[in-house]
Amino acid sequence: MKRWLPRSLFGRLLLVLAGGLLLAQLLSAAINFAERDRLLVAAGGMQQAQRIADVVKLLDSLGPQERARIGSVLNVPPLVLTLQQTAAPADDAQAPRALMFTAFLRASLGGDRDVRVEAGGSWPPGPGPGFGPGRHHMMGGGMMGAGPVPPPGPLLRTQVQLRDGSWARFDTQLHPASETPPWRLALALAILLLAVLVLSYVAVRWVTRPLHVLAEAADALGRDIHRPPLAEDGPTEIRRAAHAFNSMQQRLVRFIEDRTRVFAAMSHDLKTPITRMRLRADLLEDEEARQRFEADLREMETMVTQTLEFMRGMGGSEARQEVDIDALLESLQSDNEAMGREVRIEGQARAAYPAQVSLLRRCLANLVDNAVTYGERATLRVEDSPQALVIRVLDEGPGIPEAEREKVFEPFYRLEQSRSRATGGTGLGLAIARNIAHMHGGEIALRNRSPRGLEATLSLPRAA
Repeated sequence: MKRWLPRSLFGRLLLVLAGGLLLAQLLSAAINFAERDRLLVAAGGMQQAQRIADVVKLLDSLGPQERARIGSVLNVPPLVLTLQQTAAPADDAQAPRALMFTAFLRASLGGDRDVRVEAGGSWPPGPGPGFGPGRHHMMGGGMMGAGPVPPPGPLLRTQVQLRDGSWARFDTQLHPASETPPWRLALALAILLLAVLVLSYVAVRWVTRPLHVLAEAADALGRDIHRPPLAEDGPTEIRRAAHAFNSMQQRLVRFIEDRTRVFAAMSHDLKTPITRMRLRADLLEDEEARQRFEADLREMETMVTQTLEFMRGMGGSEARQEVDIDALLESLQSDNEAMGREVRIEGQARAAYPAQVSLLRRCLANLVDNAVTYGERATLRVEDSPQALVIRVLDEGPGIPEAEREKVFEPFYRLEQSRSRATGGTGLGLAIARNIAHMHGGEIALRNRSPRGLEATLSLPRAA
């Protein structure tokens, strides 16, 4: 069942509304058609009952000879009149239409009269008592009056006793139920359904549009914490949601800026005691002890500096600009070759990429540094498409165990247990790189190569 449901809230709301409206329209159409047939039958029955009542009253006022003459004039289909001395036997169990017609006729005649109504058979009526095969017959000594013959249909036979005790039999065609729907009514219902569906589409789009805007704003917030705030307009609930989102963004900005200032102050304050300790280490006469002190101090200073860079990288206050990716990679290659490292570039970007230049450079530099440090050499493979810019950093090192691939992105986490800067670093390089990738709406993934080596893939989405 869930496979057939639309994935979006807009689609599900529209499906519910459209399905409910369609079902309601179908039920309404069925009720309207049934009521239409009932009203047509009732109207036709009242008309026929009134006509029979008028004929009966006229016959009551005439003698036998005049009745036959007037009857031949009034005997026009779909009302066939037969004058008879006795009543034909009738079924005691009357159909609903016969009961309704009896009530109409008694109301039109007034007073107490013997009235027998029986529904059944088909038009045209038979010649004698009861229902028989249809053909022309004598009526009081003459032929049935000429007139247009109605199409075959259900028959209603009515017998009314006159004042002198004779009987008048009226064979009347009932109004058949409509076999085809009235096209005007069907067209009106279809237009109404179409109009309501269009209004439902507009209403659902109007309701779900703010959710779409809010989702886009939340996604953009992860890339740029300083993005413009949402417009606080629209219905009350939307204004409250936009206000809450803007307040959250402001609190996040203040939190990150406060934390960055704290680390900047700590970095500045730590430099002074580190400098004093370095000066005191220079006074040590033991050369081995002095070198150990200086190595520890350099590691402390590096950790403080990189921690500050990590915190600044989370701020992302630098404006974006179009970056020549090929030139950026060639610059990284030149810097590494100057340090005696081997870095190769394969492929090229099809167009510039909008990014924060210093942060993107730091992200790639960290990936290259990680590849060269643990994998001897690095290869930068560029794959560009209209959907995404992908830069793969490949090395020839031992790779990373599968259970550790996500942990290495955690700040200060290192695979090596040694705290030596020469082997383990500070554990911030990959964390900073992934954080910068997230700020640009991208991602970094690690994969072991075969037979050895690691592949770090930086994926950056391009605007559609």
